[in-house]
Amino acid sequence: MKKIKTLLILGFLALATSMSAQQISKNAIGLRLGDNDGFGGEISYQRYIGDNNRLEFDLGFRDNDNVEAFKLVGLYQWVRPLDGNFNWYLGAGAGIGSFDTPVADGSFALVAGNVGIEYNFNIPLLLSLDIRPEWSFDDDYSDDVDFDIALGIRYQF
Repeated sequence: MKKIKTLLILGFLALATSMSAQQISKNAIGLRLGDNDGFGGEISYQRYIGDNNRLEFDLGFRDNDNVEAFKLVGLYQWVRPLDGNFNWYLGAGAGIGSFDTPVADGSFALVAGNVGIEYNFNIPLLLSLDIRPEWSFDDDYSDDVDFDIALGIRYQF
């Protein structure tokens, strides 16, 4: 019985190791369109840094009836394969930005998490859907956790 358990564990570890060897493109650039207290778009850049890890930088804006904001967010992401051309990823990072409301203007800092799913086409196209909870450090901009849900489309090179 111990031999069977040991073989199962070794088989699982071998499968997990071979699955994590999926290729991530060196660079990807595109748009990330989402809704976080107002519709917004971001120019998004991803950079491979090895071992199924990458950096993502997003520069964008948010706009609704109460606030207009620009922000830059950087995330470190761990990418893992799901099935075929599907991957899932998890990340953490931080950002800075500026905002304009009817009562106040200013700047803010934030910390963010990130979890999503992506599909790598056989052409250099990457589609993703993710959620990025953001905690801001300025009550005039946001006094709670904002859940930024977005669709991304990126060109890989």
